Amino acid sequence: MNNMYNYSKLPEHLQGGMQRYVELGIDGGHFLRAILSNDLQGAVSHADSTNVNLLPEIVRWLYNEVPQGCWGSKENVDNWRGVDTLW
Repeated sequence: MNNMYNYSKLPEHLQGGMQRYVELGIDGGHFLRAILSNDLQGAVSHADSTNVNLLPEIVRWLYNEVPQGCWGSKENVDNWRGVDTLW
């Protein structure tokens, strides 16, 4: 993987999962998917005691570092991952 984005601004334990998602479209699990989908309730319910305190930092990083089209809603995340959304 190349480093198109500055993942070092993220907490170290989230860097690999976020990089795989942003650059390859690989799902990072419930917590990252909730953050990326702009699902605050889901993010908080899947966060451990460390990550719950880092939510503002993670969202700030997304806003400043990666394309808007890869996060912000469930539809954006599904499209980024190449998943068909069925309603």
